[in-house]
Amino acid sequence: MIVTVASFKGGQAKTTTAVHLAALLNMAKPTLLVDGDPNRSASSWNRRKGFPFRVVDEKQAVRFAREFEHVVIDTQARPTEEDLKELAEGCDLLIVPLTPDALSLDTLFLFTDALARLGANRFKILLTIVPPKPSRDGEEVLNTLREAGLPFFKTVIRRYKVFQKAALDGVLVCEVADPRAADAWADYVQVVREVMP
Repeated sequence: MIVTVASFKGGQAKTTTAVHLAALLNMAKPTLLVDGDPNRSASSWNRRKGFPFRVVDEKQAVRFAREFEHVVIDTQARPTEEDLKELAEGCDLLIVPLTPDALSLDTLFLFTDALARLGANRFKILLTIVPPKPSRDGEEVLNTLREAGLPFFKTVIRRYKVFQKAALDGVLVCEVADPRAADAWADYVQVVREVMP
């Protein structure tokens, strides 16, 4: 399975999502994470301590991809329409992370309009960095997606500082000594259950 994580906007938890999906898929079958973001965020995260799966850049991907059952691709923010076409056609599922705010939602609609023009329909929106209750931001955005007829994950990724700690420490969120680590990890476990029921 090839899963691509892409967005027209930075700050949507794209790399965090790619890293944790790769980690969870790798628990079942060998998984490769392709760091296609020019910032190389996933690669630098990996260099701190080392993930239990392989991380390569897009130039090395062709060489290594055939050795793995699953490939997760972390992309640059704001891909061109030509790049988006290749990304959408070259994967089994395109995951579009989205934070629950008005600017991100506006950008999401530009992204989904571009996907519609390309005839790409194998995508699903993942709501990330969702603030805790009593905030209703997450529910409101999910209702907007539902009304727009867009596909989205039932699971949302809640906002936890432990994700930042994980990136700073160079580990997965489940490896951080923090009382919220298990909850943060559980959110991505649920996402993978929706990807591979």
